[in-house]
Amino acid sequence: MIDFSLTDEQKQLQQLARDFARREIMPIASEYDQKEELPWQIVEKAHELGLLNTGVPEHAGGLGLGMLDECLIGEELAYGCMGIYTILMASELGITPILVGATEEQQKRFLAPLMDRPALAAFALSEPNNGSDAAAMHTTAVLDGDEWVINGSKMWISNGGKAELTTVFATTDRQGGHKASVAIVVEGMPEGMSANKIKHKMGQRASHTAELVFENVRVPAANVLGGLGDGFKIAMKTLDKTRIPVAAGSVGVARRALEESVKYAKEREAFGKPVSSFQAIQFKMAEMLMGIETGRLMTWKAAWLVDQGLPHGVESSIAKAYASEMAFDAANEAIQIHGGYGYVGEYPVEKLLRDVKLNQIYEGTNEIQRVVIARSILK
Repeated sequence: MIDFSLTDEQKQLQQLARDFARREIMPIASEYDQKEELPWQIVEKAHELGLLNTGVPEHAGGLGLGMLDECLIGEELAYGCMGIYTILMASELGITPILVGATEEQQKRFLAPLMDRPALAAFALSEPNNGSDAAAMHTTAVLDGDEWVINGSKMWISNGGKAELTTVFATTDRQGGHKASVAIVVEGMPEGMSANKIKHKMGQRASHTAELVFENVRVPAANVLGGLGDGFKIAMKTLDKTRIPVAAGSVGVARRALEESVKYAKEREAFGKPVSSFQAIQFKMAEMLMGIETGRLMTWKAAWLVDQGLPHGVESSIAKAYASEMAFDAANEAIQIHGGYGYVGEYPVEKLLRDVKLNQIYEGTNEIQRVVIARSILK
């Protein structure tokens, strides 16, 4: 039989993340959005509570939480602030190639130090002229003795320059396509590697986004994941998994949009009664709840497939595309329900819209998700 109930441990994890979001994230979300700064104290507190890098396996000193566990946490944290959640989510993204493509020895070597202190990881695939066409990389990696020499640049990298581990995808031959791709773990900020912060983002301003530049950066040959030609496969397998937490975060944003709308609609009066009594407003909120429940179920299904070791690529694409678009619509309607007040920063709904727009773009645009879904239909 199908069972949608959570275990006691999952309920406790969900409540822990919910309390953390309300106590630590929500009070500072607007401040750090305006300052465009990463709130490092959140990273420290998340580490202390076990909400950071939750996917690190037990053999590397971590909790080894599953994808559904990660989604339960993600929905709650994104309810508080999608931008701050992206800091933690992007760290999970950065370690996922290591979970997908590394040996057990490499996993212990790279991931165990992340459990000792508050530390972030990053995922470096996109480039200034290459986003959706992930195979057309210009960043090169040349093997020189027992070291890889990396040259090039990566764009839109969450946690870029702040991370202690960055999984970098490069090519050994710009004409070689998938077969020339490699995935290399860069530790810290070695000589020749620099980060340029990307400013004035529309939303998710509390997350740190950067361009990474590599100028003859030398990395031990032992830091390559898999072998020559495995980079692209590792990147795609990673994104098949990590689109799901994006969907979970989108559900959290939509839930926040609905709850803020209900609260405002009950207080705001027009024509002598609360606007919540008008059917036009009720229909908007009903649509929000329909989307939230549907998006959550699809997200949980995709997460369940990951945890069962079953194919999940199409389901993760459906969850990511549906939930992010549903959440954008929910935030947009929340602004409409708030009227003029929704258009200014006095209420949080305008930030919800700015933040969740990115969910339709990063970790594979929703157009790319439709390509994945269509190919599965036509296969």
